[in-house]
Amino acid sequence: MSKPKVLITRRWPVSVEKKLQQLYDVTLNHDDHPFSADELKQALQNYDAVCPTVCDSLPAEVLNVANKRCKILGNFGVGYNHIDIAAAKQQGLMVSNTPGVLTESTADIAMTLLLMSARRGAEGDRLVRAGQWSGWCPTHMMSSDVTGATLGLIGFGRIAQSMARKAHHGFGMKIIYFKPTPADPSIVTDLKAIRCETIEDLLPQCDYVSLHCPGGNDTRHLINQSMLNLMKPSAHLINTARGDVVDSKALIKALQEKRIAGAGLDVYEGEPNIDPGFLSLENVSLLPHLGSATIGTRTAMGEKVLENLAAFFAGEALPDRVA
Repeated sequence: MSKPKVLITRRWPVSVEKKLQQLYDVTLNHDDHPFSADELKQALQNYDAVCPTVCDSLPAEVLNVANKRCKILGNFGVGYNHIDIAAAKQQGLMVSNTPGVLTESTADIAMTLLLMSARRGAEGDRLVRAGQWSGWCPTHMMSSDVTGATLGLIGFGRIAQSMARKAHHGFGMKIIYFKPTPADPSIVTDLKAIRCETIEDLLPQCDYVSLHCPGGNDTRHLINQSMLNLMKPSAHLINTARGDVVDSKALIKALQEKRIAGAGLDVYEGEPNIDPGFLSLENVSLLPHLGSATIGTRTAMGEKVLENLAAFFAGEALPDRVA
């Protein structure tokens, strides 16, 4: 009996690729190039399973390709707003993701960006590398306190809760959050977290605001000029969620005009094409979408995809089905 044909759209950790080669008739992306729309259409026509990443845009016009062989999209990542879920359902395509395993690493990056932005870490690194540091002095590169400050979280799922634990228990930060419904009482009690009824209520209270909501049409430009105007001039915005949650032009203008103190970004609208306005700013810390980029996390993500593929080809329920 022939093995199912599986396509992996980008390079995965070697240990996971080896397992894929043992289990399936797998095609790997050896040069790790981003797939075009035409390549994705051909993949849907030629493979039983396609395993995309956030880099692979799968709108309806791609998913609706004729003569489709593919029956499952085993997404390598927890976010799936790059896939038109409604079109996938209409086409009878199952979609799975990789929840849970990237919680801590992404929360770590959110805290990293908060600290970088608060303490002007990226700016200081650039100064030293450029040979422009003339030595310590009492007023040089003064920055913002983190310990005891107020952290506001927009979205309060696994990653936001993990960041809240690190911030509250590690730095004594006060935690407030926005979520349409109240969080688990035990979590709220542990973190002494206070729920805000609206984002507009949350923003003026925060020294730091961290975004943890999904991407997509419902949250596109959730943080826009009017929302940024509600933040304190001393506040910092952190985004490890999805780039399109923030209106880049509005954020750049707010940073230029010092209407907020700083920002730390791991995700961007239209990435990897970053608005050049960010590149000339000193008060923004920029990372290249490193949220889940640890060896352990990325391996665990691949193992999650393997579990979903195994269940699918065995005719069993997918552990992490989203469509």
